[in-house]
Amino acid sequence: MCDRCAWAGPDEIYVDYHDTEWGVPEWDSRALWEKLILDGFQAGLSWITILKKRDNFRTAFAGFDPDIIATWGEDDVHRLLANAGIIRHRGKIEATIGNARAWRQVEDEMGFDQFLWSFVGGAPLQNRWQSQAEVPTHTPLSTEISKELKRRGFKFCGPTIVYAFMEACGLVNDHVVTCPCHDRVAAMAQRGAGA
Repeated sequence: MCDRCAWAGPDEIYVDYHDTEWGVPEWDSRALWEKLILDGFQAGLSWITILKKRDNFRTAFAGFDPDIIATWGEDDVHRLLANAGIIRHRGKIEATIGNARAWRQVEDEMGFDQFLWSFVGGAPLQNRWQSQAEVPTHTPLSTEISKELKRRGFKFCGPTIVYAFMEACGLVNDHVVTCPCHDRVAAMAQRGAGA
């Protein structure tokens, strides 16, 4: 019997996200940064709230271009705080600007993608969970990545946020084994494998 991961539904936007995006290995530095930022905004909220506002976020945050966002200041914070289409949380908005600057440093040093994928040896970790109840909310590895991100100046990247990010970006395959996406995502384990 093939059953989707228990969290995927009932909203169609959730099902589509699960079926086409969640767990698919992301190799692009900018896209990885966007997903980390959105996971930070999700803290304390449901992920569907972020999914429903994602297009608004992309518009408000200049397509999540960290080179642009890194130049922003207090006027931009006020502009974003007035935008009802996004999560209006000063700390998260300010962290996004700071995280853009931190991203730029890591990107220049080694590539944000290379930095993140180095923690898993360049290929997704393949879990074989039988049920959603087995899936952890954080791991020693997500704690390690969180500490290193914070050391490099990132904020809103605690171990639980980082683990959700790792799942979303395919650094770890946490589709349960009964989910039709598990094997499909596992087959994408090498850089360049198609979606």
